[in-house]
Amino acid sequence: MKISIKNLHFKTILGILEHERTTPQTISVHATIWYAWDEHSFIDYADVCALLEMHMHSKHYGLIEDALKDLSHIFLEKYPQATKIKLKISKPDILPNAVVGVTHTQKRSKN
Repeated sequence: MKISIKNLHFKTILGILEHERTTPQTISVHATIWYAWDEHSFIDYADVCALLEMHMHSKHYGLIEDALKDLSHIFLEKYPQATKIKLKISKPDILPNAVVGVTHTQKRSKN
């Protein structure tokens, strides 16, 4: 199975510039999650949205790349049935003529 979350948006501290460290800005998160499904083991997409937003608010990441790697790791630890996650974080308001962002894909490591 695959879960798709698009345009989860909220304001948070994200960035390395001085004003980005003090003023929350809107970010947009997209997530695609592959997982092994059965009727007793599913992933609640509302919980996923809450998890992503909560960690973004609590950590105040400097780089998008650091946020993506950390969120991927946290997610795969919390949801053992997930086999892969693809996350994209965009900043829709940082440039006047473009939406910029970074994408990261992480597969569950085989132990």
